[in-house]
Amino acid sequence: MPVFLAAFALLVTIGVGYLLIKGQKPVIVLLLSGFVLVAVSTALQPGLEILDEKDSSGSRWLDIIGLFENVAGSQLTSVGLIIMAAGGFSTYMNKIGASRALVELLSAPMARIKHPYVLLIVTYFIGAALFMFIPSAAGLAILLMVLLVPVLTAAGITPAAAAAVIATASALPMGPASGTSVLAAKTVGLSPVVYFVQNQLIVAIPTAIAVAVTHYFIQRHYDRRGLESYKPTEVKGDDAAEAGPRWYSIFLVLPIVLLIVFSPLVNDKVELTTVGAFIIVWLLAMICEMIRNRSFKKAADASVALFTGMGKMFGGVVALIIAAQIFAEGLTATGAIDLLVKGGEKLGAGMAIMTVVFTVIVGLVTFLTGSGVGAFSAFSGLVPAIAKGLGGSAPALITPMEFASGLFRSMSPVSGVVIAVAGGVGISPMEVVRRTLLPMIVGAVVMIAASLILL
Repeated sequence: MPVFLAAFALLVTIGVGYLLIKGQKPVIVLLLSGFVLVAVSTALQPGLEILDEKDSSGSRWLDIIGLFENVAGSQLTSVGLIIMAAGGFSTYMNKIGASRALVELLSAPMARIKHPYVLLIVTYFIGAALFMFIPSAAGLAILLMVLLVPVLTAAGITPAAAAAVIATASALPMGPASGTSVLAAKTVGLSPVVYFVQNQLIVAIPTAIAVAVTHYFIQRHYDRRGLESYKPTEVKGDDAAEAGPRWYSIFLVLPIVLLIVFSPLVNDKVELTTVGAFIIVWLLAMICEMIRNRSFKKAADASVALFTGMGKMFGGVVALIIAAQIFAEGLTATGAIDLLVKGGEKLGAGMAIMTVVFTVIVGLVTFLTGSGVGAFSAFSGLVPAIAKGLGGSAPALITPMEFASGLFRSMSPVSGVVIAVAGGVGISPMEVVRRTLLPMIVGAVVMIAASLILL
């Protein structure tokens, strides 16, 4: 029976992958697949208890539906709430022009750099840093396209090279404001700040350097070949009518500063939650908006963007995480994860091999679907059980899996960020991918090696 259930789980997983590649809605695919796995496991394993006794309805079959309520409830009071708050905060910062102000502030000194490809590399590092504060890959890409592409082309860089670098700026999702980072941290039982400092930064620094160096040579090589032909296009900016005051930039940085100051890294007496940090800065920005506009109504109207953004984040990301968690629960119920761990032990496959395997799986699913969040969410819930079974570190396993979801997204021709930048400069997504492929592959190899050696 365990072998049959494991084989069934494999077939369902392959089916899920096929449907995702075909463009079906990830939330529905993962949710229904999870329910199917749990239902079959319940039917074939009389002693299986889906929910704890305190959460159970008293019926094993009703508990299958109760699993949704249990998972959704836990997510909405922890990881889901944090991700929604981050999304709402980002929407509000965009609404008041703080995001645009930050990009303009950082882009102003760039015009002084005379060497075109050094300027290109600086753009990459600035974009990667900005992604910690503006955790929307497509949103950040559009901002960078509007504000930096004119600077880059004036310096002699082709629009295609600029688009390739901008498409990869979001390849390393990290920081307390990133949805996948928050999910990863909570999955392995760490605070987002501790996970960021002790795991992500250690791996991200050598990876970013490797990507930047590869960009330098690859973009220069393709610029000399001049393979692209451009179509007329117009890049549209975001919803912010204009940039706010330059000092509004501090609002985007302040949540991370507060989280570091009030975290176990700095003191062990007071710890500020991620949601609390966003709300504090939101209130402060709202007061500043009242003073600047001399209107309570105008400031209050803009402040509603926080809740609008939270709602959009629920529909776009949190629902996906809930569905992915139910899918992971289904895989666990079949016993497939236990068999995988035991099989790995018999074959001598330790944590290093499992880390490479699951990182590559997340990367390939991301590449085929264009969704890093979907791929990572589907497999992140399995990490604690695998790490425990093999006696390894869960953070060391989940970190490269999360980064793979960003690196492979930036070389996927069906990802939103690649399509956005390609359309912005008037070339095809495949022409962007031609320029991002090698930098991302080099980055992935360095990232996996750094994870295995440094974590």
